[in-house]
Amino acid sequence: MLPGLGVRPGGYGVKAQTIMVCSGKGGTGKSTIAVLTGAGLAAQGKQVLLIELDSGLRSVDIIAGVYGKTVYDIEDVLCGRCDGDKAVVQSPLYPGLAVISAPYEGGIVRPAPLARLIGLMSPYFDFILLDTAAGMGPPFEAAAGICSRALLVLTPDPIALRDGRIVADRLIAGGHPQDALRLVVNRLRPDSFGRGAAVYDLDECIDTVGVQLLGVVPESRELQHCAMAGEALPVGCLAARAGSAIAQRLLGRRVPLLF
Repeated sequence: MLPGLGVRPGGYGVKAQTIMVCSGKGGTGKSTIAVLTGAGLAAQGKQVLLIELDSGLRSVDIIAGVYGKTVYDIEDVLCGRCDGDKAVVQSPLYPGLAVISAPYEGGIVRPAPLARLIGLMSPYFDFILLDTAAGMGPPFEAAAGICSRALLVLTPDPIALRDGRIVADRLIAGGHPQDALRLVVNRLRPDSFGRGAAVYDLDECIDTVGVQLLGVVPESRELQHCAMAGEALPVGCLAARAGSAIAQRLLGRRVPLLF
């Protein structure tokens, strides 16, 4: 049993599905979507581990409600200062979601130690989400080398779409099949699309990035407030429903988009 979590390993050979959450540019709400997706999967009865790789710019600990509860971080694990289970903290906001936080500063994500950690943790979880840093630096490269799927998070604007396409092309060139990539459009507002907007419609987002759409998350003051305050999203709110829809689609279920 993984200490402190009450999680038992699955059967022989059972491995978690490892998914990286990435974006071409900062400010797309990538970490918020990572927590929202993890919480949605956990609500479906899955055991989820979210590993934050954005060293020096950590935010997952606040969003997931584990701020002040972490003793060790991913840098401690990858450097061998502690075993992986010592850094795992259960979210008090979303049962079934566990977190390994990034350090407050410094740290380099190295592919080989990260791969070893994923191998050790995999039997204890159904999903492992890797919240990478924006862009395509070491955290991105390390995650890309071990993940089976990728979620590209972008906002409906030309720069985010262009950068999303660059990230998608990089992943495909690195050997990831196109159908292993999925698009999440975040912070969608009523005025995001149309003749007077910089992006005409959702189809333009999909066509520009060249990746199948997984989900849409509307702009939500409730989501922003809860993320900044480290509070759980109210059950049934639009953002929580969007996260649930994303999780269910990852599980192969057909559910409608939410706008």
